[in-house]
Amino acid sequence: MSGETGVATGGLVDPRLLEILVCPVTKGPLRYDRERGELVSEKAGLAYPIRDGIPVMLPEEARKLD
Repeated sequence: MSGETGVATGGLVDPRLLEILVCPVTKGPLRYDRERGELVSEKAGLAYPIRDGIPVMLPEEARKLD
């Protein structure tokens, strides 16, 4: 079910990956938003996209939260 990237097939993020990934800006925890396909940092007010099953953890690629 889970590939070497730590992202499961079908667009689901492996919970083990969420345990080790942190926001690159705040170093705080991330929340997986399945509907939008993003990893959300509430503290930074940013949402990092997941593209082709790979989290893009670049602040310049993140969407600012409303």
